[in-house]
Amino acid sequence: MTASTRFKASAGAAPAGVRRGARGALGRALPALAALSALASPAIALAGDERDLFTRGLEAGPLFAALAALGGGLLTCLTPCVYPMIAITVSIFGAREAKSRREAMLLSTSFVLGIVVLFTTMLVAAALTGSLFGGVLSNRWVIVGIAAVFIALSLSMFGAFEMTLPDTLMQRLSQVGGIGYGGAFLLGLVSGLVAAPCTGPVLTGIILWIGKTQNVGLGALVGATFSLGLGLPFWLVGAFAFALPKGGKWMLGVKSFFGIVMMVVALYFLKTTFPALSSLAQPTPQFMAVMAGLVAVGLALGAVHLSWDDGGAGVKARKGVGIALTVASSFLLVASLDLPKLASPVPSAVAGEAVSPQLTWLHEEPVAVSKAKAEGRPLLVDFTAEWCGACKQLAKETFSDPRVMAKAAHFVAVKVDATDDEDPQIDAVKGKYKVVGLPTVVLYDSTGAERKRFNDFVGPDVFLAALEGIQ
Repeated sequence: MTASTRFKASAGAAPAGVRRGARGALGRALPALAALSALASPAIALAGDERDLFTRGLEAGPLFAALAALGGGLLTCLTPCVYPMIAITVSIFGAREAKSRREAMLLSTSFVLGIVVLFTTMLVAAALTGSLFGGVLSNRWVIVGIAAVFIALSLSMFGAFEMTLPDTLMQRLSQVGGIGYGGAFLLGLVSGLVAAPCTGPVLTGIILWIGKTQNVGLGALVGATFSLGLGLPFWLVGAFAFALPKGGKWMLGVKSFFGIVMMVVALYFLKTTFPALSSLAQPTPQFMAVMAGLVAVGLALGAVHLSWDDGGAGVKARKGVGIALTVASSFLLVASLDLPKLASPVPSAVAGEAVSPQLTWLHEEPVAVSKAKAEGRPLLVDFTAEWCGACKQLAKETFSDPRVMAKAAHFVAVKVDATDDEDPQIDAVKGKYKVVGLPTVVLYDSTGAERKRFNDFVGPDVFLAALEGIQ
């Protein structure tokens, strides 16, 4: 009998009281699960650049990344792929038969160290080969392919199909290790592969994100903390004969939570290639509050706590509508966070008060160049794209700053939309300005001489300093 079969049998046999208790516990846990939506942020950061959402939290240090990875590993352990196997796995490496508490703790620690070595090695390798990610992620079809992977992972979490390793490989992996410290370590080393159907949703996003950031130290830290979260229940059971709560339908709720997160991540990827997906998003507190309310409605309908097997067509419809509403509103909420803040209207002039000049963007490069020459004004050229996260960060935080708008108002400013990297006209303009990557912002003085070039996100203060003295 497979782990998933055993789980289904035990879940189906749960008495009504246990089911109601699990549902109530899950309802109380929903705020915590919502807070752990940061687990999706590594993948979301990848969809733009390393400064999106998750990575902006890293500006205060790597603690956020470590805690998110720890929570991701712990939640992964509460899924049907892993949870029912905890007691069985502990028995295999001999912690239950240990002669002393010290021996049980050492055996359990050896098992967890095997998990740590496996996932830390994966993420360090992703960081070391990260240069492969930078170029390919500007290709829209690569982005669509990654989104398709997350959609498949999401559908698997919702039970559309089972993602399992071949039976022959599973049998060989289950025979690895044995009683003793070395056997416990080897069993931990392969346990992540056995649990691949449920580690995949979190781990795939983390691996892609680490590959994009190319930060080896952070990769090692996140790999270790994810492993510790995954291994903690094994360690508690093995070292202290800790009694875990009984398995039940609540584990399907954890899978549904992961399914929602992965679907939101997929849509976030796709919006860089298909901007119409986020056309409804608005960067206003009112819109965000409405979206958060719709997320709550979707959860209340049964997006997480209901199971497809709970009842007839009515229950299935409730869960389906709840999932759709939660996914759509969560995506629009996240997308709205990436939009530039709406500029405040320019106040009308009053007696003795001058209206601050505003930065006006043109979108025709030849027109902008001719205008700058004819009027003897400096030129600001901004190359941007829908898939460029740092470009959006510039628009949201730097170009929308009132001080920057006022200081740059005497520039002729032009935005060059380089989203379609297969357009020969776009290639020609990029060649003219020697653009090798995005973002690229070039400042020229009124004589046509280049004065400053930016190839990464810079804040308002840095950009203001660059504008100083350019006439």
